[in-house]
Amino acid sequence: MEKEGQTPATFPVAPLRKKVLARDIGVIAASFVLMALFIPLHWVIDFTIFCILVLSFDLLYGFMGRLSFGHVLYYGTGAYVASLMLLHVSRNPFLAIAAGVGAGAILAIVLGFIVLQTDGAPFALINLAFNQIGFWLAASGLQQYTKGEDGLNTPVGKMGFLDFANQPIAFGFLLICLLLVFLLLRVFTLSPYGVTIRSIKENDDRVKFLGYNIFTYKWLTFVLSSTLAAFPGTLFAIFYGFVAPTIISPFGNVEVIFAVLIGGAGNLYGAIAGGVVYKLMSNYLATNITRWEMVLGILLLIWVFKFRRGLTGYASELILRVKRKQAAEV
Repeated sequence: MEKEGQTPATFPVAPLRKKVLARDIGVIAASFVLMALFIPLHWVIDFTIFCILVLSFDLLYGFMGRLSFGHVLYYGTGAYVASLMLLHVSRNPFLAIAAGVGAGAILAIVLGFIVLQTDGAPFALINLAFNQIGFWLAASGLQQYTKGEDGLNTPVGKMGFLDFANQPIAFGFLLICLLLVFLLLRVFTLSPYGVTIRSIKENDDRVKFLGYNIFTYKWLTFVLSSTLAAFPGTLFAIFYGFVAPTIISPFGNVEVIFAVLIGGAGNLYGAIAGGVVYKLMSNYLATNITRWEMVLGILLLIWVFKFRRGLTGYASELILRVKRKQAAEV
């Protein structure tokens, strides 16, 4: 990480090599295709949607260092707006996606000016408060539109070959969406802008002293992260054809946070790995154990304490040890 004398201008940045990026995209795509051969396809589709949500949260928490307990608010907003769009305006899935993502962006633009007046625990809790308000609106406050606990059934039209009722086709589309989000965030985090937000995470007072408007950087990053969170919400609504208040419940934030911690915060590969591992654990436990929530909680605690830097951090340390051992032998 950043040393004492470094500034955003000298923060180490890995060059974005097209060959490396193409390799990484290929590895991620191949991994999800292989998973689809060995486990139920609807599980892999669920993993894909969830990983996009985890990637969006990792931008806010892992790269900028702001822990939010309200990230699911934008996920649920995207899902509900997309569902209402499909139900009352058009069955075109692309219009529904655009409406849901746009609604998430507008909400983030407005709330960002409020929540970013705070840091640390107040930031986390004020986001939780807004998430609770959103959950109440979905469950009770706007029940005439959301149907409350009964949920919304959303009919989705077929667009050419794209038929979301066909799981293999839906999986291919969602996998492309995941790869595009990964590519966007990979380019973004390695750009000078990405360097600045990582510097803000390390020491925002120093960045401010250098003349940067850190509020603007934090606000733009918050808006991008929240907008990307709305995107998988729209995909969930389109694929499953049903949305209920549980999708916007504040408890959903715990899943996203644990997924980032499992994979390793501040690492896009870790976000995907953590999302997959968390979903695999929860799905298999729910299928085979009655009181699976308790077992999952114990496993997550053990995992977080054992691998404090997540899967990617542990893998990096392991590779470094092997290289040192090889160098010592030579």
